[in-house]
Amino acid sequence: MPIFDTRPKFAVHVAQTDETFPCAGNESLLTGMVRLGRKGIPLGCVNGGCGVCKIRILDGEIKALGPISRAHVTREEERLGYTLACRVAPQTPVHLEVAGKLKKPFSKGRAESATASPSIQQQ
Repeated sequence: MPIFDTRPKFAVHVAQTDETFPCAGNESLLTGMVRLGRKGIPLGCVNGGCGVCKIRILDGEIKALGPISRAHVTREEERLGYTLACRVAPQTPVHLEVAGKLKKPFSKGRAESATASPSIQQQ
C-alpha cells in the first residue's frame, strides 16, 4: 500500500524560473525541492555550511530550522530577506529568488545527490 505525504504544504515560487513546487512547513525549502526531483535552487552541502543555496525571500513567511552561517548571510543581508534555503521552512506560500547564479532551470528529472561532488553537480 503506498504511503502518502499528508503534511500541509505551501507553494514555493522561484522568480528566475517562474516555477512553483509544494513544500511542507517542517522541511527546508531545499529539501522540498529535492524531494520532488526538481532543480532550481543550487545544491551544495545541504547543512548551511557552504552558502551555495543562498536565496532572497521576496514574499512569504519562513521559520529557521537551524543557525545560518554569518560567513554566508550577514545580519544586514538577513534583514533584507536573504537566507539559506537549506536552513528555513515555509510557513505561508513563499516567493523567492536565487541570490547566486542560477545555472540550471527546473527539471522534472532526478535531482542531483546531495552527496555528489560539486564537479558532478555542475555537468
